[in-house]
Amino acid sequence: MKHYAIANLRNVQLGPGIVEYLERIDATLAPYDGHFIVHGGQPEFIEGSWDGALIVIEFPDYDSVRGWYDSPAYREILHLRTDNADGVAMIVEGVGRTHKATDVLG
Repeated sequence: MKHYAIANLRNVQLGPGIVEYLERIDATLAPYDGHFIVHGGQPEFIEGSWDGALIVIEFPDYDSVRGWYDSPAYREILHLRTDNADGVAMIVEGVGRTHKATDVLG
């Protein structure tokens, strides 16, 4: 089942640290078949409000996303993001195309 690394970043300081992080992150994703499916962008609010930039990176499975996050290559650049932005990051399991809303009931 696909898994996603999701982050909501706030107060991003667009300086040399974030620039280096952005220049290097794609190479850390490649060995784990990770790719961006949402990377910031201006949302259209249709209900409520949101503070920050949403990032969603798709991976083929849990082992891939965990392997990427724990990899030496990503750990080497992680501080470039955390030193220059506030936010939250998480790993979430996706659902298949046949998933129905009521599947969560039982």
